Formats: sequence, C-alpha cells, structure tokens
Amino acid sequence: MDLFEYQGKSLFARLGVPVPEGRVARTPEEARTAAEEIGGKVVVKAQVQVGGRGKAGGIKLADGPDQAFAHATDILGMDIKGHTVDIVWLEQASNIAAEYYVSFTLDRSVKKHLAIVSAQGGMDIEAVAADTPEAVVKMHIDPVVGLTNWQASELVYRAKLDRATARKSAAALRKLYEAFVSLDCDLVEVNPLILTDDGEIVALDSKVTLDSNAFFRHPDFEDFRSAFTEDPMEKMARQRGLNFIKLDGSVGIIGNGAGLVMSTIDVVALVGGAASNFLDVGGGAGADTITNALEVLTNDPTVKSVLINIFGGITRCDLVAQGIVEALEGLELQWPIVVRLDGTNAVEGREILRGVVSDAVIPVETMREAAEKAVELAGKG
Repeated sequence: MDLFEYQGKSLFARLGVPVPEGRVARTPEEARTAAEEIGGKVVVKAQVQVGGRGKAGGIKLADGPDQAFAHATDILGMDIKGHTVDIVWLEQASNIAAEYYVSFTLDRSVKKHLAIVSAQGGMDIEAVAADTPEAVVKMHIDPVVGLTNWQASELVYRAKLDRATARKSAAALRKLYEAFVSLDCDLVEVNPLILTDDGEIVALDSKVTLDSNAFFRHPDFEDFRSAFTEDPMEKMARQRGLNFIKLDGSVGIIGNGAGLVMSTIDVVALVGGAASNFLDVGGGAGADTITNALEVLTNDPTVKSVLINIFGGITRCDLVAQGIVEALEGLELQWPIVVRLDGTNAVEGREILRGVVSDAVIPVETMREAAEKAVELAGKG
C-alpha cells in the first residue's frame, strides 16, 4: 500500500524522525483553520500518490490563513497525472540550507536491503543518477545485522552531506532505516531530507510503501485505507481474499499464482490483446473461489471475454471446473470463458467442462491457444 505524504510522516514522527508540524484539510475552510493553528508561513501540499506535484502547481507557499484558503481552493480538485486531489497537507514552512535524497528498499537480486543517499535532493533522482552518477551513493545492508553506525556515517561521508551536521544526518538515516524495517515497508523514500538554517535535519517529504502482507502485525494500518478512494472491484476482491488489480484491456484474466497470471497477461499481449485485470485466486482455489473471481469480473464493463488459466498443483482442476459450472448456474455472465486446465485432476476437470461446453465455455489445451481464442472473442464482444 502506497501512503500519502502525511500518513508516512505520521509514522516517521512515531519513531522519532523529525517532521514539520502539519494538519490535514479536505476543504478550503479547513485549510484556513489549519493555517491559523500552525501560525506563520505554511506550505499547502496536494496529497496524491504520484511525483511531480510541485511542477504541476500542487505545492504552494502561503503567508497566512487567507492565502492558505486561496491555495487550497486552487489545489483541491486538481488533476495531477490522472490523480484527483481530495486532500491537502498544510505544514509549517522550513528554512532550507540543503536538500538531500534518502531511500531504503529491498534489492531482491542480492537479497539485501539497499540504501541510496545523495546530496542533490529535491529533484528527480533518476535524472541525477543519469547526469551525475557519482552524486548518488548506494550501499547494501545485511537485513540480519541492520544499518550500523559506521555504515550510516560512511553513507554521509561518501554522499558528501554537510560535515558540520554529519552526526545528525547519520542519526536520521538510522531512524529512517528503523522505520523501514519495523513498519514492514517495501520502500521508505524522503526527497528532500533537509538541513535547516539552524542545523536541524528534517524529513520534508515522505514516500512510504507498506507491505500489506504484514498488516497482521500492524492492525492500525487498516485505518490508512479510509483516506483512499478504493476501486470498488478491488475492494470486492480484497473482501473475498482475491488478489486483483485493474488494467486497461478487454480480456479478463483469472489464474492461480502471481507468476502464472503475469505470464498469461504477457501471452495475451503477445498475441495482440490486452488484459483487463490481474486476478490471482491463490494456490488452493476451489469452486467457491472461482465463483467469487467470476463475480468480481461481472462488475467490469470493459471485459469482453475471460481467460481462466489454472495449473493444478495444490489447486485441483476438477474443483476449478466445478466452480465454473456453479458460476454459470448462479451468475449472469455476459461474455465467453476460455479455460485452460493442466496438472492435478486436469482430466477430471475437462470431463466436467465437457458437460457444459457451449459458446459460453471453451476448453483449450495450451496457454497460447487459450490466449489467441480469448483475444479473438474479445474482439467480437
């Protein structure tokens, strides 16, 4: 789950990472009140899960409550790269002496955490890496040991952060790494992490991605969802224990296992089609799960055909076939279903489907054949 800036900062503050005082506002009137409470100059910042807010006019400095009201009026409802601004964050303006970039993530290629630090924060880090790669310092961290004091100091030294405040910078890096680990994050990024005129290190931004698979360790994280306008189909799928992501095509995809679903999406693209979704029913999917998956897709008007691709390991293909039969009896399906079964009880599954084979259910032998047929049918839909 990608958090809004203000949500990430609330977690930072909980762990002792310095952040500016701020307030959330959903209306211009709330923005005025927030500015009055904070006092002095404030920054009004659009809350969207995408970069480039400043260039789009989504971050503005206000001298006081009236100007904060005006800026909030302009920013709320703004479209930034396809994201509508429903919330603004007002925070105390900072006196900036230097801007740094810091991030922690997982480098799966070496099975270690990766720290990235640069003294050239406040801008597109990809452009910095391309134009001046020596300005971006990377270091792998053993997740068993964690970020040590000497590693934090080395990052500060190699990235050429301000020497006079090196200890404070190193302490901030350790705190951010602590947040990355203890909060079960996939990513913690601060751009910029600033050095103020009075020598303090402050997280002026936050980009935090939480691992939703670890939410059982953080029950309060579910409260973050209330700030998002969740896609109704994604919500329905989550409530049914399904992994669903909406895409832009017309071929509905149902598979068991993330790798198989992604491969199916790739094969559909290879034969000239486009998937309308990613839908993983998991490793032990039975009849009820398949019925639930098909029910989710019935709420998507962009779907013109459905490709069910099942490899039976833990999953039994006969139960998948039974789920398809039950779905046909209980749901009004407006599109044909192409089914490819392979693995455990695949023969039995095909026998079950033969009893209902029609224009609505089309069993095939291979993934490519299934993709070609589904794309063909979507073109006729």
